[in-house]
Formats: sequence, C-alpha cells, structure tokens
Amino acid sequence: MKIASFNINGIKARGPALGRWLDDAHPDLAVLQEIKSTDEAFPRAVIEDRGYNLETHGQKGFNGVAIVSKLPLEDVRRGLPGDESDEQARWIEATVSTDRAALRVAGLYLPNGNPVELQDDGTPVEGGKYAYKLGWMRRMEARLRDLLALEMPLAVMGDYNIIPQSEDAARPDAWRDDALFRLQSRKAYRRLLNLGFTEAFRVRTSGPGHYTFWDYQAGAFERNDGIRIDHILLNAYAADLLADCRIDSEVRAGEKPSDHVPIWAQLAL
Repeated sequence: MKIASFNINGIKARGPALGRWLDDAHPDLAVLQEIKSTDEAFPRAVIEDRGYNLETHGQKGFNGVAIVSKLPLEDVRRGLPGDESDEQARWIEATVSTDRAALRVAGLYLPNGNPVELQDDGTPVEGGKYAYKLGWMRRMEARLRDLLALEMPLAVMGDYNIIPQSEDAARPDAWRDDALFRLQSRKAYRRLLNLGFTEAFRVRTSGPGHYTFWDYQAGAFERNDGIRIDHILLNAYAADLLADCRIDSEVRAGEKPSDHVPIWAQLAL
C-alpha cells in the first residue's frame, strides 16, 4: 500500500497539479492539507473521477484537510479533541482495511506558530500564535496516546510545520528564531516521536539536502533552499511494514505547483 501526504496550498488553484500527481504517482491513500475550501465547495470531481473515495474537513479560505483513498474509508473523525472552541480545520482520521490488516490514518496540518510572541521570561504569550501551536501539539500528543492504545498499524501524516534537525534546512541559521525550528517546537516534536513513533523518511534516507517545502520567492527551489517539514510517523505495527519512503521533489517543477511536494511511504499491506 502506498500512502502519501501532500500540502496542496489550495484545491481550487492546485487542482490540476494534484490531478497530475495522482495520475503519475497512483497512491492508494493520501492525506491533503491546506485545501482552503469548505466541504460543500470542494471540487470533488478532481478526486472521485479518478476512482478515489474522499473525506474532507474544510474551512473557507484557510486550512482544511482531506483524505483520498482507493479503499473505503471507515470510522472517519474530524477535528483534534481537547478544545471544543477550536474551529480551525487541521485534523482528520479514518481507517482503511486490506485482506492483511487494517490501518488507522491521521492527517494533520499543524499550526505554523508565527509570529513568535514571548513574555519576558521566554514563555509564549497566552492567546498568541506560538502558544496555540504548542497547545495544539499537546492535544495531538494526548490523541496519539489514545490511538496507540488501539494496538493496530497507525500512520500520522501531514504538514507538521516542524524542522526536526539542522540538516532539514538548507540554511538552518536563518530559521533559529522561527516557530518551525525553535527549540521548544522541536522538543514538542521529539515528545511525539518518543511515544513510540518512527519517522519513515529518516529510516530510509540520511543526510542533508532533502526538503518538502521551498518558498516561491528568489528561486528557492532552483537553489534547493528548502526545508523538510512534511513527515510520516509510523507506530511500531506500521513501521514493521515499511518498505520505502521518498519525497516527490520533481512535482515542484510542474505547472502552477504548490510550495510543498508530496512525501510517500510504501507499506507491506
């Protein structure tokens, strides 16, 4: 089974680019981020005409996540638990089943967190975007603990807006004070890994120069001035099934591309 994550940066603007990638890559399941569309306005034909099932959790003009799958999607859940007042569409879950096993999938669009607003003692300002990011990650950690208790293969995929290590940025010094690379952010990400997850890409590939995001400005893609912020985390049951994990960086050179590219993993399912 080929599973993937792709921040498409707007389904209406990038629908053709998404369609081309689906035709070329043939993922069995993909989670999408930044669909920037309500559920009702989502152009479903882009997905369904290609034989995929679709579940969305949308929001007008911002955020929004979706799951597309060749297999039926079961037990679909929308929204990250822990804060009923949070209206941002950033989390979706579903289960898919094959003859061999069932796989629980969570798709996420983790908050960016900028600008970073800190008090004099260095703690995030309550109500600020950075405080929201860290709070969201604490809620995510709690949800992952619940999902791990299911004791079944689990893949948690999406745009994490986290640069895990210096090698994951072409110019790490330029990101030191950014919410994506601040030590507090990376510690929160490490806590997720320490629950028992494996980062699929780093199992298969080591070293610098591998990125999933390049800014549209100043020829960043041409200079490979990128960052790696889209990740696939697998619990122990899923990690045992991992056969490969790669980044489709060539998608960024296509017509009207997203500023992100897909990352995918092959599981023996």
